[in-house]
Amino acid sequence: MANTIKGGEFLIKETLAQDVFIPEQYTEEQKMMAQACQDFIDTEITPKIEEIDSMKNPDLVPSIFKKAGELGLLGISVPEEYGGMGMNFVTSMLIADIIGSAGSFSTTYGAHTGIGTLPILYYGSEEQKQKYLPKLATGEWAACYCLTEPDAGSDANSGKTKATLTEDGKHYLINGQKMWISNAGFADLFIVFAKIEEDKNLTAFIVEKSFGGITMNEEEKKMGIKGSSTRQVFFNDCKVPVENMLSDRQNGFKIAVNILNIGRIKLGSGILGGVRTVTTKAINYSTERKQFGVSINSFGAVKSMLAEMAIRTYVSESLCYRAGQDIEDQINEFITDGMPENEAKLKGVEMFAMECAIAKIHGSEVLDYVVDQGVQIYGGMGYSAEAPMERAYRDARIARIYEGTNEINRMLMIGMLLKRAMKGEVNLFEPAMAVSAELTSVPSFESIDTSELFAAEKEVLKKLKKVFLMVGGKAAMALQEKIEDEQEIMMNLADVMIEIYAAESAILRTEKLVSLKSEAECSHQIAMSQVYLSEAIDKIQSAAKEAIASFTKGDEQKVMLMGLKRFTKADLVNTKKLRRQIADYMIDQGKYPF
Repeated sequence: MANTIKGGEFLIKETLAQDVFIPEQYTEEQKMMAQACQDFIDTEITPKIEEIDSMKNPDLVPSIFKKAGELGLLGISVPEEYGGMGMNFVTSMLIADIIGSAGSFSTTYGAHTGIGTLPILYYGSEEQKQKYLPKLATGEWAACYCLTEPDAGSDANSGKTKATLTEDGKHYLINGQKMWISNAGFADLFIVFAKIEEDKNLTAFIVEKSFGGITMNEEEKKMGIKGSSTRQVFFNDCKVPVENMLSDRQNGFKIAVNILNIGRIKLGSGILGGVRTVTTKAINYSTERKQFGVSINSFGAVKSMLAEMAIRTYVSESLCYRAGQDIEDQINEFITDGMPENEAKLKGVEMFAMECAIAKIHGSEVLDYVVDQGVQIYGGMGYSAEAPMERAYRDARIARIYEGTNEINRMLMIGMLLKRAMKGEVNLFEPAMAVSAELTSVPSFESIDTSELFAAEKEVLKKLKKVFLMVGGKAAMALQEKIEDEQEIMMNLADVMIEIYAAESAILRTEKLVSLKSEAECSHQIAMSQVYLSEAIDKIQSAAKEAIASFTKGDEQKVMLMGLKRFTKADLVNTKKLRRQIADYMIDQGKYPF
């Protein structure tokens, strides 16, 4: 698959449907892996979900974890020479997707296979890989990641944990406190970030529990994901051999940033199994629940809720797997050009860091929406701990916080895009100037041939991209380096960017699906794409208007508002009718069927 679009370029270049990956394209091997993962959840986790969350049996989660290792689920991304399965990036996303329905265990799994294992895989020396990866891939050892401190959350590089070289030069003594450490209660290995002497940046270390000098608080009492171990960890003269420094001195912050990019897109896919499960449960409950003598899903209000749950899920799937395959293609391109494999993997993800942030933000907010609607459909039972929605609601809330809060991610996206534009890596300013010139020109009234599927929608998307270029370009020129202090404007721009990528991803997925099947067979997917685009237009208009009001005035503001009106103009869509069509199909199927 030719990858001609780099990270962020979806704003200025057209993507062809044939060039995106869609979930309907999984290979038989990937489907078999997904089924094995689902069987594991059905057998080992779902029947024990109450016991897992109670944490009364401290051996339960570690024993399930080891079984996951025996099945190969912990070594999906680890090369075969280190005891793993050596699967590609998209397959690792697919397994994270399925694990998303495993409640608290999905956090246990993600912390180990992602931030616990990948720093060694991507940054470790050959000796470190040989020593640790086989233990991590098989589940013999569990890993955790110690970055956050009481005064260093979003500003991770301000951490106070210190590493001091011993007089004989053979060890570092680590002293400090880490908090919110997933898996800490049963981890054998800790990826620890600390500063050496007066260094500006963090350094990473591989710390074995057996080194000593490690103590912990009791398990945190949390709102959700109660069955995952979360503790504060204290290092008191923890003696770490110098050869256990991970990568180079002061490279820790870079490691943290790059591993978080991977964590973000994995979180985006990692919510999908959960939202599908919640949607299916809501469909089935709405069929069983009778009011006024009929099932509640015969009411338009409930149909609208069910359909919207499915629409947002479908869109999140679409953008996640589009971004995942783009990363995979970029990795392969780098390797073909002679770049070492691990470096290629990191560079490939870094190239699409903005799309990784979009996947995290969109996915976590879709999850929040779906569980909220799930509780609402269950009504009073939704609020009861006896029914499944209460746990789903509580568990979901963390997703907007970890891997960087959604607010931080929104600002990072825009900051990164502007930096790349300034370096000439993304040709953003030239198209922005063209849009600016277009504002004072006579509008074109050429008719569009709408006989082709999505022709009208694609024209709308082109105009929505002009909204971003218009507002983003003007904001960059007006505010220059001060734009990073205007966090509200950056978040407005991020919302415009997210909705463009999300709506386009759904349309491209559906267009490709139609090419593989037929319009008749994909009528519901077409409806979902059309409804989402209609909603995206409104969200983009609102975010852009708020941004325009905050940094323009007078005639300039009037011209931009006229441009906004022109660029968000679209035919009205009967979303009520389309949502009912989608909901009726889901109710008939008795599950999330897409």
